Amino acid sequence: MFISKNNFKLFMQCVLASSVLIACSNHSHNEEDAHTHDVATTETEKTITSLTDAQIKAVDIQIGNIENKQLTATLKLNGNLRVPNNNKANATSLYGGVIKTLNVQVGSYVKQGQVIATIANPQFIQLQEEYLLVSSKIIYAEQELNRQKELNKENAGALKNFQSADVELKTLRTRKASLQQQIQLMGINPNNISNENMKSALTVTSPINGTISNLFSKIGSYVDVSSPVAEIVDNNQLHLDLQIFEKDLPLIKIGQTIHFTLTNNPIQEYDAHVYSIGTAFESESKTIAVHCKVNGNKSGLIDGMNITAIVSLNNAVMPAVPNDAIINADGRDYIFMVTDKRPKDEHEVKEAEEKEKTTEIYFEKIEVVKGISEVGYTAITPVIDLPNNAKIAVKGAFFINAKMTKPEEHVH
Repeated sequence: MFISKNNFKLFMQCVLASSVLIACSNHSHNEEDAHTHDVATTETEKTITSLTDAQIKAVDIQIGNIENKQLTATLKLNGNLRVPNNNKANATSLYGGVIKTLNVQVGSYVKQGQVIATIANPQFIQLQEEYLLVSSKIIYAEQELNRQKELNKENAGALKNFQSADVELKTLRTRKASLQQQIQLMGINPNNISNENMKSALTVTSPINGTISNLFSKIGSYVDVSSPVAEIVDNNQLHLDLQIFEKDLPLIKIGQTIHFTLTNNPIQEYDAHVYSIGTAFESESKTIAVHCKVNGNKSGLIDGMNITAIVSLNNAVMPAVPNDAIINADGRDYIFMVTDKRPKDEHEVKEAEEKEKTTEIYFEKIEVVKGISEVGYTAITPVIDLPNNAKIAVKGAFFINAKMTKPEEHVH
């Protein structure tokens, strides 16, 4: 059959176009299948892998158990130094006046009864003057009462005069007793008061032993009854107020040793021991107060300082594994447990069936939460329940993870 030149060219163009369409269609299907396989592979996280005996021996992977280890656990807490209110005091005056002398400075150590300051006020002299006058009137009133008593015996005096003299004497004695108490509160001995020995100033003394933590006055300033002259703190009773959350409360016991440092000076370490545990939550923080008495040297420690405390939880028994048994990936911690499970991927299942002809050990990736670390071991808490006596890789977890994350090449 003869085909013209023009018809032959048209035929070849059709064949070429058909070939291109078929090729494009096949290529599109191949890309779609590859993409679907990649998505399936990506969406299925690989958690099981296997190693042969030869591989295990080559990298020295060792199998063992999760052990119960006695580890010295610690608990970090924050708190403040506190002095009980019965070991704090304000030195005050029961009478207002002007500070005449000031005998201490901030940081001075004072003993109970020691004079801190003197206060001057003309009212002090007036009270002493009135005390002396009342004392003199009492002498005269006693004499008058005795005279009226004698007159009544002889029926020479009126009963009314005797009764009046008796009331006057009792009134004066009551007034003297009141003045005597006021003068004693001023720190003056009433028995030492005389016309030549009246005091124009009274003393302000320390009510406790301790250190002057604050001075509220200066020489020449006026103080009244409500204004303290100085604050005294007895640091011998200094203690810690620690704040602890409910979950950690069972770890704290009476008598437990606390090591602490000042937040702004972590070099010097101090010791304390727990003597009281609170029974109610703090209003906002939802924590419980733990009170500790500071032991030994307290120099440099001041009421109100912030501290950081370390509580030793002696020999707590907890599940632990060697440090080499744990790997970190994507911010999480894992161990590898020996398992009878097989990979879910069909291709890996076929490979697993072929490998079963040789000796293989399968490992499953298990997420754990790390605890304290000591002497080469780390406490762990698996996020899922593990079988009793579960076998894990106690050494070489890094190589197992590398094998698990290594991309596999499939040959068809």
